[in-house]
Formats: sequence, structure tokens, C-alpha cells
Amino acid sequence: MDALIPNKRGANNPALDLCSNRATGVAGYQVWSPIMEISLNGKVALVTGASKGIGKAIAATMAASGAKVMLVSRKLEGLQAAAAEMTGEVDVYAANAGDLDAGKAAIAATIERFGGLDILVNNAATNPYFGFTLGVDEGRFDKTFDVNLRGPLFWIQAAWEQAMKESTANGKPGVIINLASVGGLRAEFGLGVYNLTKAAIVHMTRQLAAELGPTRVVGIAPGLVQTDFAAYLVDNFGEKLAEQLPTKRLGVPQDVANLAVFLASDAASWITGETYVIDGGAGVRIGGNPFLDPLHHCRQQLHAGVLNERRGIELLLEASHLGFELGVL
Repeated sequence: MDALIPNKRGANNPALDLCSNRATGVAGYQVWSPIMEISLNGKVALVTGASKGIGKAIAATMAASGAKVMLVSRKLEGLQAAAAEMTGEVDVYAANAGDLDAGKAAIAATIERFGGLDILVNNAATNPYFGFTLGVDEGRFDKTFDVNLRGPLFWIQAAWEQAMKESTANGKPGVIINLASVGGLRAEFGLGVYNLTKAAIVHMTRQLAAELGPTRVVGIAPGLVQTDFAAYLVDNFGEKLAEQLPTKRLGVPQDVANLAVFLASDAASWITGETYVIDGGAGVRIGGNPFLDPLHHCRQQLHAGVLNERRGIELLLEASHLGFELGVL
């Protein structure tokens, strides 16, 4: 908050010397605004799902911002390739986000490697089922909840017990960032089970923020972001989709990473409990539905036999998922 400093004419006021750039504000006062610096120097972070996409961008940007970062994902080869592209101090640990014992081990390895844990980013997620919510089988329901909800909850528990509980008591609170989705806030056919987990993540973020303070717990709900999953529609319909957004472009992983770094930094020290939508303005757009054409195109190809059933369903899933992520289906 800007500091209002009495402007005593003819008298020395040392506070005014703190910043050379001063502007007159309220009559009789001058406003001093310090330069905002976003830095993670001295912090240790663990990012799940960090071998590609949004998780990789978050890990890379945190490392470039001064944090020591442990990259976690299922496949060691992918982690090593991602880490090789990053600047700063990083290491890798192969673990499945749905494996609770692996979570405990990954957090322990991070503390042993870097001397602590200040930031936990729950980014990894899965979506093995597409269809009517009541049509899901137990196996895919369990897998979705294991990775998307059960995993983050118990990884947070491990991070709290192994590191953040003590550091918070010693005046050094941590930060937990949960990746949700706009689907946790909106309904969409085909993704009901996935959306349930993301809605739960939104509430879990609020609940844990109330319980763990002053350690902060915040969420991010991305809209359409250009990742491997979205490649088909982005390549074929990207320009049209972007034109429908107020920002006139699709999102990229770096957009989400920039928000994550800010939320993890001390510049956001008065922010907790909330989940921030980052969707290029899709939620406020006015006009027709930009997904009707690509979705109809996929259906036509499937019905005409141009696409085999498996690939057709995959593309319909992508089309519906992207429309849902933009909040327009």
C-alpha cells in the first residue's frame, strides 16, 4: 500500500528520501511507492507434472526467478530433458502424483537436496474418462480422483508435516499453489468427473488456506492454453478461436507460469484462499460460440467415416474440452 507521508514544507523528512520518484497525492501529502520486485531468491519449490506444458513453464520460471526447483513427473527421461532446458538450480525426481508414498519420498528428497521446502505446486492431473458423468466406471473414477484430488491433498499433508509446519511456526510460512481449471467453476458435457475434482480443488484451496495460515494456499484456474493436448484444434482452428477472445490470442503455458510466480512471491503475501481464473477473457466475451464450427467439423468427419471411431472420439474430446476451457460450451 502506498505510504502517505506528511509534506512538511521547510523541514527535513527522511522518509521522503527513500525514493527519488515521488508524486503529489492527497493535498498536503506525498505518495511514496516502492518499486515492486518479484523474486523467489532463497526459496525452494517442488512442481508436479513438471516435464511438459504448464508444469514445465512454472518450474522453469520459478528457477529463473531465483528458486531452487525440484521437477516431479512420472517419467525420468522427460524430466531430464525438461531440466536440461532450464537455467538456475534444478533437480528431478520421478514419481506418480497419485502415489502417496512417492509423494512423501519426493518431498523428503527435495528437503535433503535443497535444505527445505517453501513452495509446493500441485499441477499434475489426469482425465481418463469422457462422457456422461453417471456413465463412468469405478476404475476411471478412482484414477481421476486419486491423481487430481487425493494426490494433491496428501502431498500437501506431507509437505506440511515434513517442512512447512515447522517453518511456519518459525515465522517463515510457505506457499501452496493448486492448479484447478475453469471447469471447476462451470458445467460441461463429457468432463463431469474431471470437473468434480477441479471443483473440489477450488474448495480445498479455501479450506486449507483457513487452516494453515499464515502459510498461504492459492489456486489457478486456466482456460484454453496451447499444450500438446490441444494441438489438433489449435492447429486447425486456433486463429478463429483467438479472434473470439477479448485478448485476441490463445493462452500459452508462460501466461500461467507468470501468475504462479507472482502468487508464490512475497509480493503476493496478502493473498490466500482464492483461485484465480486466467482465460484470456473467455468468461466475459460477447457473441457467438467459437466452438460450434470445429466441434461440428469433427462430428461430420466421424459420421462420414473420414475418421475412425477411436480418433473421432479423441478429437471430439479435444473440441469439447477446449470449448469448455473457454467457457463457451
